[in-house]
Amino acid sequence: MLIGLQIRDVVLIESLDLSVGPGLTALTGETGAGKSIILDALGLATGARGDAGLVRRGAAQAAATAVFAPAPSHPVWAILDDKGLAYARDEDLVLRRTLSADGRSRAFVNDQATGVGVLKELGEALLEVHGQHETVGLLDARTHRPLLDAHGGLATEAAAVAAAWRGWREARSRVEGLEADAARSAAEIEDLTFRLSELDRLDPREGEETRLAEERAILGAAEKALADIAAAREAFDGLGGRTAQAIRALERARERATTAGAAADGPAVTRLAAAAEALDRVLVEAGEAEAAVDAAAAAFDFEPDRLEKAEERLFDLRGLARKLGVAVEALPGLRVEFAARLRAIESADETLKAARADLAAARDAYAAAAAALSSARREAGEALAAAVMAELAPLRLDKARFRVAVEPLAEDRAGPAGQDRVAFEIATNPGAPFGDLGAIASGGELARFALALKAALAARGGAAQPLMIFDEVDQGVGGAVADAVGLRLKRLASSEGGKMGAQVLVVTHSPQVAARAEAHWRISKAGDADRTRTAVETLSSAEREEEIARMLAGAQITDAARAAARALMEA
Repeated sequence: MLIGLQIRDVVLIESLDLSVGPGLTALTGETGAGKSIILDALGLATGARGDAGLVRRGAAQAAATAVFAPAPSHPVWAILDDKGLAYARDEDLVLRRTLSADGRSRAFVNDQATGVGVLKELGEALLEVHGQHETVGLLDARTHRPLLDAHGGLATEAAAVAAAWRGWREARSRVEGLEADAARSAAEIEDLTFRLSELDRLDPREGEETRLAEERAILGAAEKALADIAAAREAFDGLGGRTAQAIRALERARERATTAGAAADGPAVTRLAAAAEALDRVLVEAGEAEAAVDAAAAAFDFEPDRLEKAEERLFDLRGLARKLGVAVEALPGLRVEFAARLRAIESADETLKAARADLAAARDAYAAAAAALSSARREAGEALAAAVMAELAPLRLDKARFRVAVEPLAEDRAGPAGQDRVAFEIATNPGAPFGDLGAIASGGELARFALALKAALAARGGAAQPLMIFDEVDQGVGGAVADAVGLRLKRLASSEGGKMGAQVLVVTHSPQVAARAEAHWRISKAGDADRTRTAVETLSSAEREEEIARMLAGAQITDAARAAARALMEA
């Protein structure tokens, strides 16, 4: 909702601060008083084209500031997010534009500098203009589809189509990714197969490099170790025979001593026995030592080419590791990885086949949801056309015909909103072909038609803009038609059944329209030979009666005109 408009040095307005309320506000005044300046200033603040002619004569620049209070759910907040502009949803939204006398323009949103294009985008989301010279909103065919969906209550069907579209897009992306993988896989299969065959041929084992390195070191030292063992073995040669001779000699000495009469337990015989026993132990331990030396020699008794084989194995392992760019320890794991990747590629055909089946199912689901939405749109379009046609006759557009064209789009142009082109079309005369709304000849007719369409949309709770501006929608009509215009404007701006009505500004010369307003601004022009100014007055109830009486009677206001004005206001 627009809550304030500040104008500085725009054409004939030097300084003006307006507060804008809800409902219907009428702008009246003599022709040429400057009613359009108010709209020009609002357009300037909301991104409309501005030229140096808007700057008041003698001023350095013109400035217009529009203050809005959008609802928390209003789409304008998403635009601010997209543009990276700061805001708070519980605060007002301030759009400001300055225009210098040399034609240079600057734009601001909440005092943040931005481009005029941003103001224009925000303005298109915040208001609609229907007038003699332009209609902003309904002439843009992009608005027709959401308006029809809102009128038909098709939010559920539209959401289902959007969800099906996302599913179709995701399935398509998956198939495209798998197909790209398949295109790369042919070369990859050849490479993986070759590398895996090398790994299979070598059959690398965990910790093998460490074991081979140790074995090579031992084998390299084995020859010298065997020579040393052989020398030790030679030291034992003959030791057993000499020890046995020594034992026998001691036994003979003991026998002679005993024969000579030495006591068996005497010191000589005892010591000879002890010496023989000691030599016997030496003989036994020498045998054990000799066996141990033989065992040690056997431990170093390798195959003749064992060292060569170990070195070749190490060379092969390290060579393949360098080729693959990994450490030897990583070869077993790489072998498992290559095998798994090869299996995955080989099974990709089945995966791709399944993904293509999913894509076909997703496409069918989208097509079904979109077809259901198309059918519902056609039905809603017929209902909307009937409702608009019912509004046309009271607005002196009884010869016009209206329809909602719902036409299929090419498949490549379908999207999350469905596969329909929705357009509001009109034929202004019997037998004339249907055409775009812009084909309507006069601006007054177009404004009245926009009013009829908005009235029909509002009757079913269709999405209405929070601010609608009608500029001389009553041009060329009077009496009952003007009253019908006023009634529909009032209906658009009314809050009923808990539903907030639209905020409507209407520039009018019709007393029937002005009488329906909840707020009334009178625009007047005054000045002297050197200077002319436009002023805006917010009228009280009594002042409204006087102004409507003037509109009825002209310059000479009569009591009868005042009575007629009261009757219109009370109707």
